[in-house]
Amino acid sequence: SQDGVAQSPEESMLRFALLALVAAAAVDAAVPMSNPVLRMRGGGKSFPKLPDSVKPGVVTGKALKDLLATAKEHGYAIPAVNCVTSSSVNQVLEAAAKYGSPVMIQFSNGGSQFMAGKSLPNTKEGLEACVLGAVAGAHYVRNVAKAYGVPVVLHSDHCAKKLLPWFDGMLAADEEYHKKNGEPLFSSHMLDLSEEPLKENIELCVKYMQRMAKIDCLLEMELGITGGEEDGVNNEHVDNASMYSQPDEIWQVYKALAAIKDSQFTIAAAFGNVHGVYKAGNVVLRPEILGNAQTYIKEQLKCKEDKPVNFVFHGGSGSEKDKIELALKNGVIKMNIDTDIQWAAWDGLRKFEAKNHDYLQGQIGNPEGADKPNKKFYDPRVWLRASEQSAVERLGEAFADLKAVDQLK
Repeated sequence: SQDGVAQSPEESMLRFALLALVAAAAVDAAVPMSNPVLRMRGGGKSFPKLPDSVKPGVVTGKALKDLLATAKEHGYAIPAVNCVTSSSVNQVLEAAAKYGSPVMIQFSNGGSQFMAGKSLPNTKEGLEACVLGAVAGAHYVRNVAKAYGVPVVLHSDHCAKKLLPWFDGMLAADEEYHKKNGEPLFSSHMLDLSEEPLKENIELCVKYMQRMAKIDCLLEMELGITGGEEDGVNNEHVDNASMYSQPDEIWQVYKALAAIKDSQFTIAAAFGNVHGVYKAGNVVLRPEILGNAQTYIKEQLKCKEDKPVNFVFHGGSGSEKDKIELALKNGVIKMNIDTDIQWAAWDGLRKFEAKNHDYLQGQIGNPEGADKPNKKFYDPRVWLRASEQSAVERLGEAFADLKAVDQLK
């Protein structure tokens, strides 16, 4: 010892352990958020397989970084589901709790408007109803998520250039929330500038990432075009070549965003993805593109990490299970599952109506008697619940495809 007094073996071991902990903390502090050093994580206070930073409720900043790093390390992806009502939020949280999975709740532009009410003013210049609905939805998620006992990533979906007033409104709400609470309202936001030239796409993403990094908010960006149609954005007739991103394009994005202090970002690179549901064989998914990009960027960085990029899988509904599995192996840490869940929610309602058809033809009168009331059948809480239960079941299947089941247990 420094004072010349001999240490016992136990004291020496304790001193060594403390020094190791300090060194590990120093390594974590020195690693950029966008390129984490991966090692086996787990043993957290809230969830055995997750770090201490990840707790029930909305996760942001370091907790979000740790959650995504753990997902990539263990080969699963966070299921991301678009929500348009408090009921659809609840069904996602219920599924996450039932199947033991972290989850991402996201609001699209149109979904945000619906959340606030389609009758509200929503000018092109301000997209006021879209901003209001997204912020209201975010506060609702924050108020209930912790009660379900699951970690939740709170996200906004595709924002094209024409929708930037919506993005700006949400980011202003994030900054205001950060002043009061030390974290943003949302965990993350997506910019989809894939229709713009690559140079402009990167420049705008850098501009917003610089602003978002100051409040620990993650940016998801899209590179290349996801085919199909979603929420009023129609890419059904795009050139096939634009549906497959090139490694150097992905590297240009990575390099620009990683250079920003405290940046956190994910990349939705195109590998043949299509929004909506499609007939098997009509879409050619090539998730090996993501693996090739990981290898290329690792070489550029000269790093030890085999998968330095956090990739996002858009247009996941209807995808072949082997393609999903290969995407996970190549660094996908989030997959969007919207269309399949919309159908499941409707299917639950459809089956409820078919089963109780004769009780849903009037307020009074059914097979049990002309004066029998039917309120217990047409009460929204009854048929909405049937819809929720159907969606929860289908979400369980999607969670299993993403290997996310029981990751909280």
